[in-house]
Amino acid sequence: MKAFFPHSATTRGVTVRVSVNYLPEQSEPDRGRWFWAYHIRIENEGDDVVQLLTRHWIITDGRGARHTVEGEGVVGEQPQIEPGSSYDYVSGCPLATPTGTMQGSYHVIAGDGETFDVAIPRFPLTAPAVAR
Repeated sequence: MKAFFPHSATTRGVTVRVSVNYLPEQSEPDRGRWFWAYHIRIENEGDDVVQLLTRHWIITDGRGARHTVEGEGVVGEQPQIEPGSSYDYVSGCPLATPTGTMQGSYHVIAGDGETFDVAIPRFPLTAPAVAR
């Protein structure tokens, strides 16, 4: 699991795992555009169902410029994750530099009505040197 999802963070029994891939076929370095796909797996290792309500991303490019993205759910869904199960999705991120980072949090509600934030680990966005 660690090899496929090298970045992970656990908050109150909910683990967020991330793998990221540079997509040269969707990137245009000559035009100052690099693109990555990231695969997220959210695992509920707790005793109560959780539902993902909102997302909060902090995207930092190679020049240090920060961009915040907030919204409801992920990829158009607000998944409920039962104890012992997981939810996977894939999304993408363009940058105007060949390097950067992403990190953030999901705001979730537990079956008992309590809400809390689940950390998304910081992970690098790095294009291969030949793509620069």
